[in-house]
Parts: sequence; C-alpha cells; structure tokens
Amino acid sequence: MNGTTMGLRISSQYFFAFKLPPIKYNCVHSKDGNKSFYTVQEEKIEQAERSVLISCPAKTNEKKFLNYLSRHGDINKCFFYESYGTYAVVEFSNKESLVSLHEGTAIPSINHEATVPFKSRLLSLRNTGPVDMSNGQSAPQCQPQTTIHINDLIQRLSKENSIDQQISSLTETYQLTEENVCLRFLVCSLLKDIAAAYFPECTIRPFGSSVNGFGKLGCDLDMFLDLDGISGRNLKRPKAGLSLEYQTKRSASERACTQSILSVIGECVDQFGPGCVGVQKILQARCPLVRFAHQPSGFQCDLTANNRVAMKSSELLYLYGGLDRRVRCLVFSVRCWARAHSITSSIPGAWISNFSLTVMVLFFLQRRTIPILPTLDHLKELAGPLDKSVIEGNDCTFVSDVTKIQLQDNTETLEQLLQEFFEFYSTFAFNRMSINIRKGREQNKPEVSPLHIQNPFEPALNVSKNVNGTQLERFVALCRESAWMLQQREFNVPHSGSGTGNNAPWGLAALLMPSVSQVAGVKGRKKRKREPASERIKGLLESLKNREVKS
Repeated sequence: MNGTTMGLRISSQYFFAFKLPPIKYNCVHSKDGNKSFYTVQEEKIEQAERSVLISCPAKTNEKKFLNYLSRHGDINKCFFYESYGTYAVVEFSNKESLVSLHEGTAIPSINHEATVPFKSRLLSLRNTGPVDMSNGQSAPQCQPQTTIHINDLIQRLSKENSIDQQISSLTETYQLTEENVCLRFLVCSLLKDIAAAYFPECTIRPFGSSVNGFGKLGCDLDMFLDLDGISGRNLKRPKAGLSLEYQTKRSASERACTQSILSVIGECVDQFGPGCVGVQKILQARCPLVRFAHQPSGFQCDLTANNRVAMKSSELLYLYGGLDRRVRCLVFSVRCWARAHSITSSIPGAWISNFSLTVMVLFFLQRRTIPILPTLDHLKELAGPLDKSVIEGNDCTFVSDVTKIQLQDNTETLEQLLQEFFEFYSTFAFNRMSINIRKGREQNKPEVSPLHIQNPFEPALNVSKNVNGTQLERFVALCRESAWMLQQREFNVPHSGSGTGNNAPWGLAALLMPSVSQVAGVKGRKKRKREPASERIKGLLESLKNREVKS
C-alpha cells in the first residue's frame, strides 16, 4: 500500500523479527476472572508485537492520523503522550498490518553514507504535501506518563473525607495506567528487535515494578533478555542413528557468557537503537546490566539477562497484591510517605529500597492477629506439580492458582492498618531480628547489618544489606512520629480552608508534608537541614491552628 496517501509519509526504521513460538507457562485463571501473572505477560507481549511507536507533529489531527494508518489494517488501540515531543502508540489487530506499514515507510533522505538502515518500529510522521494535519484543532489529548507533584497530591488528598479515601486516591493517582503498561511492553519489544539479530527466538520481558502491580508512574523500566524459550535445548535425540546439533562457542563461565551477551547487545543498542541514549555497560555488578535512557518513552531502562529469580519475585508480589486490595493501597502509601521524607531515593546508596519497603508491608500484613496475607511457605504447600520451580539451586515454588488460597476474615480499615504499620516498625527489634515473609515471623539475625530482610527466594541474601544505621534510625523515628500524628484529632479529621477553596493538610496528606518550611509557609529561606521530628510536628500544629483562626 502506498504510504504517501493524503500527502502524509511515515519515515521509519523497521526490523522484521522472526515469528516466536509461544512459551508454555502454567497459566491459571482465578475464579473472579483475574488472570494469572504469566497470562497477562504473554498477552501484553503479543499486543506489543502488533504495535508501533510514532513521533507526531504537536497538533496532529487524530482522526486523519487514524484514517491514514487504518489503510494498513484495523487498529485496536491508539493513545498519545508527550516525551521529548508528541508520540502515539498504535496497536494493530494483526501483524500483517505491520508488513503493509513497512512497505509504505521510507528511510529518511539524509546522507546515505551516514545513515544506519536499521528498521525499527519507532517511526516518524511527516507531512509531505499541502494537507493540514492540525485542521485548526488543538493537540491530541495526551495520557499522563509521570506522577503529579507531591504538593498537588497533598492538595488532592486534603479534599477527601476520610483517611481510607485518601489512601485509595493516592493509589489511583500513582499507579501505572493501562497505557503506561502497554508502552513499557512496547519498549521491551523494540529492544527485542535488536537482540533478535543475534538470538532470533529471544524475548525481552519487563520485571519488577513495571509488572508486579506496585509500579508508580515514572518508575524505571527493568527488563531481562530471556533466552530460555529458544528451541532445541530439550530436543529429544534418537537412541540410535544420526542426529544434528548446533555448533556453539563456550565461555569460561555462565557469568562470563552473560557479560559477553550484554556487552554485544549494549553496543548494538548504543549504535543502532533509535532514541536510546547514555548507554552504560555495567558488567562487573553482581547482576551484570546495560543501563540507558529511552527518550521516546521517557523511561530509564536496565537490561539484564536470564534474570529468572527476579521474575519469580515479580510474580509473587503480583499474587500478593491481587489477594486483597488493601495490600497495594498500603504499599503505595508507605512508599510515597518514604519518598517524601527521603527514606528512599532514586540514587543508589544507604537508603531503604522500594522492594525492601514492600516486603516490610507484606510481613506486617502476615503478622496481624488475623493475618491478611499467607506466608510464602504456605503458598508453597498449596503448590501443584506444575508450580515446581527451582532456579540456580533455589526453591522458588509457590501456588499459581489463587482459587486454592483461603484468606482469613480480617476487616481492618486502611486507616487502622496504616497507623498499625507505623506502630509495628517503631517498636520492632531491628537490632536482633530479621524480617522473613517465607516464615511470616521474626527470626534471629544471621549477620550484623542494621536492617536484615531475607530475600524470599535466595535465603542467603539480605535485600537491605546496603542500609546503614543512620538511615534505619531515621525510618524508625519517622514511624514513631507518624503513628503519633495519626492518633491526634488535629491530624486525623478534615480541616476546612480559609475561604480559598483549599483544605488544610490532614491525615495521610499531613504525613506527606516534607518539611516545616512548606507546612508553615516560611518563604525566602535557603535550603536547610531536616528538622527533628518534634519540631516538624510543632510546625504542623502551628500551621493548622493558623488556618483555623483565619477561617
């Protein structure tokens, strides 16, 4: 089909990927219609294989844009977003449409010798004729890909009528949207097109926050190169007669092999990956990776290889988050609270990680008088033969059929759980005890690290080994302060504003106030050190009193 119809032209870099055989997983549907982790994964990967990412002029007429693209086939979904320009994610009904699109897509007409003719599914829409793409219309409505500012969030939460509503509102505001998840799988698919030049049957899968149900808008995109699906590994050979096998080259070790693979893929991403910038090959880390920024999506990306344990961890968190809606709500609130007070950070260091915080929330929910979540050992007991999973000598088995999990009747509200979380960890014996969601109970620490949280699938590893004593003390102090605040009437009931239409921060919103200067309205001061907890509470109280007097 001619791609210049209507005076429009798509210039592209497109690479034909080999058709991949379906990967077999134990995909079980729960009785309420929720899909299993791997069912969702495979559906999203398949959708991404039928999708393209298109850079568009700022005021593209959406109707004309879709009419133009629909000449190549039926479109299932399309949405726009902004990241270094305006982009559209377009999902076709079938892969044949991509073949048609490819035939009508041109390589940019610049210096031939300087152009790398790598054809990806990252395209650019051009207007080659007199057609007015804007047609007097404003820019298309763009879907948000990042979270709102913390001050805007505090204002939004302050208008809610209960702490339970605040927690639910925060979760709804911060969680990944369906569009953002689709974009993450598409970026993985675009990277797979590059890796498929060397490994035609490979897959690149997202893991971590992108897929475990606890991801926040704007979080990094963690992904791994999955080579386990390559055919021929378990091919049955005849007992007698002739057979063929591939000639392969051995590396000194599995780690050396992983480093070599990532080094080559990282070089290709750097040289030929459109929109991939700042590529770093961090191959000497405990888990070798390639780090880069994908400008068209706005994601910071980490690519590892055959990271199967991390994928099982993602599946476990996905399962826990789907058992009770309060789980995800509490995790989002605690994570946001921690980030507001610099307990966590996007910069590597001695801070508590989001994963550690999530495990702490899960452990707390296991330790309720009436447990909300089962232990990992119990999930293992419920597992069937198809759930058996041993990775690098570690038993990663747990049930995937959620219909086998019987939950106890715990009716605590989100407000109660949030307050109890802070109280639980403000008095936890961190100096002696380790957190272990496999057993669901405290255990004596096997090492002297200030904070010890056992890796669910690699028991010898402490996922919080990086956390130092100072950071843990800050966390405990803030837990104590937050628990106290939620017990005080000044903080746990709504406060009307002073005729401005705004409400004074209360409840969860008050807990998120990052400093006294912002709460009390002090202006014109330079950056200063964080106030002690008692001073921060004093400032909050003064702020509330002042607003009540004015109103």
